[in-house]
Amino acid sequence: MLSPIGDRALLDALSAGRAIVKFISPNDVGITGSHQSGFYLPKAVWRVFSPHEPLDGRNDVHDVDITWPDGYITNSRVHWYGKGTRSEYRLTCFGHNFPWISWKSSENVGDLLVLVLHSLDQFSAYILDLEADIEGLLAGLGIEITDTWGYYDASQEPEETEDRCLNREFREFVQYLEDLPPVSDFSETTIAVLRRCVNNFDNVDPDIKLLRLEKEEFVLYKMAERYVFGPRIQRVFASIDDFLRTANSILQSRKSRAGRSLENHVEYLLSHAGIPYDIRPTLDGTRPDIVIPGVTQYEDPNFPVEDIFIIGIKRTCKDRWRQVTREAPRVPKKHILTLQRGVSIPQFAEMTSLNISLVVPRQYHSDFPPTIRPSLLSIQSFLDDMAEHMHND
Repeated sequence: MLSPIGDRALLDALSAGRAIVKFISPNDVGITGSHQSGFYLPKAVWRVFSPHEPLDGRNDVHDVDITWPDGYITNSRVHWYGKGTRSEYRLTCFGHNFPWISWKSSENVGDLLVLVLHSLDQFSAYILDLEADIEGLLAGLGIEITDTWGYYDASQEPEETEDRCLNREFREFVQYLEDLPPVSDFSETTIAVLRRCVNNFDNVDPDIKLLRLEKEEFVLYKMAERYVFGPRIQRVFASIDDFLRTANSILQSRKSRAGRSLENHVEYLLSHAGIPYDIRPTLDGTRPDIVIPGVTQYEDPNFPVEDIFIIGIKRTCKDRWRQVTREAPRVPKKHILTLQRGVSIPQFAEMTSLNISLVVPRQYHSDFPPTIRPSLLSIQSFLDDMAEHMHND
């Protein structure tokens, strides 16, 4: 369930029809030693937030009014920096007493910025720090952040893969659907299609592979969702309750797929690497996502605890990560594999104090504060560590 601010952000974005969402990075708040603080804006959709095209050799600026929660308004600016080595848009000028972010600190790293675009000079914005709000808003808008940002445009059809092989096979999958199949069907189909359509996909770098699986399964799901739900939402609803039931069914389907798909793809990576595991077992009354090498070893009091690994699979880990510390209590040290784009320094310190190691795709490491990056595991290094332990056993 969304908080009041999360609910307002979703309704505002749906009403306006356009929004940019991005996880706040260390670079955004100026703690990386980069040129300046200010929110990076994606050059690919510059027309929706700036009248100035991205021309090399030019610096351009225009004023915008941004309404924040509680009616707080900033007279901000969108800068285009095209001179020298720079080539980026930045949203800046929030005032010294700006209450919605702590500049020059890591407090807001990993929070979600929602920038709702009403016109070129009128925005509204929200900072979401609750995991339920972040997941609910992305599901409500029907978008995912698989790069550094996401864009919602109600007037456009969901983007499909440009690869003809993927597109053809995905369409063959959805054309016979009468209802949405289990999440496992989407994951299994995505893996099978990528293995057929992408040369030597099994041997692609695991960090790249995981993000590719996430991206392409989302494309497949959106195609299926449009095919199954399209006729239902185009009909005349009998009542508001009828409409809400349909909308809630779509939202719940989106949220359940997002979390479970990541687990399915991690299973594929473990299996391909030859690493034994059990998924979602019951261990001492708890249900961890993955135990390596398995339940038998965990329940054997003579098996070395240092060779047992408990892995929590969390698409985001803003607040629910602590539950992993209570799972499978025989093993004090845990891992969390996540697609979270950065965490704050205080949160990471708390994780470390509770024996949590973070596993994050290598491409996302630069979104974490510099002091944290050396402690992160990539997908490849995590798999290598697990394989080494299994070999030594």
